[in-house]
Amino acid sequence: MENEALTEKIIGAAIEVHRELGPGLLESAYEAALAHELYLRQIRFERQKEMPVRYKGFLIEVGYRLDLLVENQVIVELKAVTEMHPIFEAQLITHLRLSGHRVGLIINFNVPRLKDGLIRRIV
Repeated sequence: MENEALTEKIIGAAIEVHRELGPGLLESAYEAALAHELYLRQIRFERQKEMPVRYKGFLIEVGYRLDLLVENQVIVELKAVTEMHPIFEAQLITHLRLSGHRVGLIINFNVPRLKDGLIRRIV
């Protein structure tokens, strides 16, 4: 599936979750709900995917975790925060670089309109 079409499907699923639940819950609740919505839409994903890091020839087994890896193509980082900070985007870019994936989304559910809580990055 093309990355742009896939990110649109992910965003559509996130909008449905936001419509149903609204803002104000913990990130873990949104993660579970979004995973269920992706499942209902028959979109493959992995939750809390453990990723290794290589550092100067040394393998760190669980260097970081991805909230969601969708169709083994798009990294999705979920937030439920009142304010987005630049470090969130820096984290996504680092995850993209280290994993070799090119496309990532940050979805912040703690906003009145979900489109105001979306960041899409390509590296």
